[in-house]
Amino acid sequence: MIAIVDYGMGNLRSVQKGFERVGHSAVITNRVDEVEQAERIVFPGVGAFGDAMANLKAAKLIDPMVKAISEGRPFLGICLGLQLLFSEGEELGNHRGLDVLPGRVRRFPEGERVPQIGWNQIHIQQETPLLTGVPDGSFFYFVHSFYVDPVYEKDTLALTDYGVDYTSIAGRDRVFGVQFHPEKSQDLGLLLLKNFAEL
Repeated sequence: MIAIVDYGMGNLRSVQKGFERVGHSAVITNRVDEVEQAERIVFPGVGAFGDAMANLKAAKLIDPMVKAISEGRPFLGICLGLQLLFSEGEELGNHRGLDVLPGRVRRFPEGERVPQIGWNQIHIQQETPLLTGVPDGSFFYFVHSFYVDPVYEKDTLALTDYGVDYTSIAGRDRVFGVQFHPEKSQDLGLLLLKNFAEL
């Protein structure tokens, strides 16, 4: 079972439909037991970092997600879901994240139009099964005002240029996070979802 974690932040149905289009069923859930039993976990999100962490804590979803990651179950964070994998974020104050990947979530530098909305390229830094069949330089659809800054270079799987070269795909072992929205990124986005479902 693929569990799409519902903590009140994001358009989860579009992610679910993306998996259905590539032949994989996924369940939208906020139930601790379903997250605990899931073979794969997808963690989407749109909104503010601190609010999201508060929602996760209130729903008692933090421990089962971190446990799933520690057990090596495939995990995919999308947009805010990527950012929450990191240690802390600076959106509307300083907030602790899940601290699965060491690093900080930062606002784009002054002078860049924020949020970044639209298509931008990824530049692959490391081979990963998540990107099987996805060419270097491919375009994906982004909507965000903050970016992740990992402590360790090895956690950066792809970079994107928007005023700074920032990490647009992060990962380690079977934990992955993408800053863009694969469910809105046409064929290559669907291919990425398919790759995740078939890890």
